Amino acid sequence: MKKLHELLIISALILLSSCSPKISTIINRSYAPLDYKDEVILIGLSESEPNNSEVLGQVKISDSGFSTNCGYDIVIDKAKLEARKAGGNAIKIIEHNQPSAMGSSCHRITAKILKIENIENYKSKGEEEVLLDVDYAILNVYRYRGTGSLVSYDLHLGDSVICRVKNKFKTTIHIKKDGLNSLWAKTEAKSEVPIDVKMGKTYYLRCGINMGVFVGHPKIELIDPKTGKSEFESFKAKNR
Repeated sequence: MKKLHELLIISALILLSSCSPKISTIINRSYAPLDYKDEVILIGLSESEPNNSEVLGQVKISDSGFSTNCGYDIVIDKAKLEARKAGGNAIKIIEHNQPSAMGSSCHRITAKILKIENIENYKSKGEEEVLLDVDYAILNVYRYRGTGSLVSYDLHLGDSVICRVKNKFKTTIHIKKDGLNSLWAKTEAKSEVPIDVKMGKTYYLRCGINMGVFVGHPKIELIDPKTGKSEFESFKAKNR
């Protein structure tokens, strides 16, 4: 009975590991690992790495052939973990392959592991709020290909439908009503996020699907401008 129990545990561990993405890391130089509280920043495909950065190595997150838990957030977090182990405080995406209908269902990325001097200065620069001289706010909406690909839903701003969110989709919307409001979507369940609309400000909304009992649940989240800009600009959608 004890051997059977051990065999079940080993089988479960093998199954879990096979469901995870494949991680390949090459480290040329390393420092003391970062504390778990220290942030590892993301530098997107369209962004340049700062001059005061040192390349410690490279990390590649790919499909193991059986991977299921490989959404964009997951693979980015795994790449950041590898950077953290090497003492890196940033990753610079140099390749991003999105899920495809006839290929892998995973997001696959290759990233440089960087150590940036005076990273607080770099972070504060990236977090500066830029307000455009226009009479509307900009909302960039995007949804990667992934779970629940057949499920679409209407995105609302308050009482108004502002777009139909489909699989592998991105669009830019001009909002002319400022103040506190909410973005929401509903299938068999409702997902909602508050938004304080300011004229001239740019917002990024990442959309997706969480699996439900009968129909997938909408997943919507406002993303910080630096991450959102990186994701939105590097994302190729089949329709806009």
